[in-house]
Amino acid sequence: MNFVFSNKAKVLSYVLIAIGVITIIAGYFLESHETHHTRWWTNLMINGFYFLAISLGALFFYALHFATETAWAVMLRRVIEAVYSFIPIASVVLVIVFIGATMHWNHIYHWMDNTILHEFVVESTMDSDHPVYFDSVEDAEAAGQAVMANPDYDHIIANKTAYLNVPFFWIRTLIYLGAFIWFARWFRKRSLREDEEGGTALHFKGYKRAAVYLVIFAVFSSTLSWDWIMSIDTHWFSTLFGWYVFSGMWVSAMNIITILTLYLISKGYLKDINSSHLHDMGKWVFALSFLWSYLWFSQFLLIWYSDIPEEVTYFITRIEHYKVPFFGMFIINFAIPMVMFMSRDAKRNPGFLIAIGTIIFIGHFIDTYMLITPGTMFEHWHFGWMEIGFFVGFTGLFINRVLTALTKAPLQPQKSPYLDESLHHSI
Repeated sequence: MNFVFSNKAKVLSYVLIAIGVITIIAGYFLESHETHHTRWWTNLMINGFYFLAISLGALFFYALHFATETAWAVMLRRVIEAVYSFIPIASVVLVIVFIGATMHWNHIYHWMDNTILHEFVVESTMDSDHPVYFDSVEDAEAAGQAVMANPDYDHIIANKTAYLNVPFFWIRTLIYLGAFIWFARWFRKRSLREDEEGGTALHFKGYKRAAVYLVIFAVFSSTLSWDWIMSIDTHWFSTLFGWYVFSGMWVSAMNIITILTLYLISKGYLKDINSSHLHDMGKWVFALSFLWSYLWFSQFLLIWYSDIPEEVTYFITRIEHYKVPFFGMFIINFAIPMVMFMSRDAKRNPGFLIAIGTIIFIGHFIDTYMLITPGTMFEHWHFGWMEIGFFVGFTGLFINRVLTALTKAPLQPQKSPYLDESLHHSI
């Protein structure tokens, strides 16, 4: 049975998108030009990354269930494919942000500012629009120039330029996004071919390709978190950060997959999904919420206890200026799943799963907000109409694209070797 995107659902998604478009346009023109539209660009970055993270988490789980030959998840295959179909759109949003940073339309990435990378500046050009810089007095003297110490020089950022430089950043970014899009399309094509051809050949090809992707993603999920998120707070670093961001991706994806599956069931689709499938999805959200919480607390505890200045600065900013959202989102993303999903019955209750899942969806959006905003807005942050409007608009676009993807193929895989086992899943 193919999914039919109802007019009611389409209208709702279009209304949400319209709110987002209006907010994007109004926000750009109403925000002060003197701040380089920092709040506007920050919201674009937050939403682009958050919905890409959900999509990447879905693609990771898709590869994981192939590589581990997890039979029960076969019934969810089309749902997962629909969720990760948003990868190209989210990628375009992030590319726009990165182009803006490269062209200095925004100052999200402070390390892209050339004025802080050189120790000396030609004195006569200091107040001009195009100052001349040198890295040593000897180079300046050889060029016949009189220099002075550059007041904007940042030796910590300057010492990271071997990795944090614009050409290398773009090379890595394009490799990440290219790999994600290629694997997502390959898995989708393989899935549709399997519906026609059956057998085990395509299954084992997917099994092998999934194992390769898991290795690639293990590296890329960490390095992209350093490049896109951690480098916003350029002076700061954490060896746990890649795992922390990855756990947020995974739990967010499993939460959305669960909500979308329950929506389809409520509309009369996926009738073969039983309470055992729901139980397993609920367990995933429950367990991954603990993983995310463990990594959040471990990173916080180790850094705060060691009290090393270049590490603890990350938390000082968030605790002093973002105390309510910083600790509030931890309570939402940890305490609520822990308490509400503890019992077996709660994991099998569709209405309960949707209600708590919606709260978790918002909670992890706030987590993404806390990853990015303190490093761009510092203490001058706002959470108001612009943040809500951007989030509503991107949610509408995500809903529209995901539900459209669901219409492109039968909701139930036709000839998977594990289909019968998935249909009779029971715990």
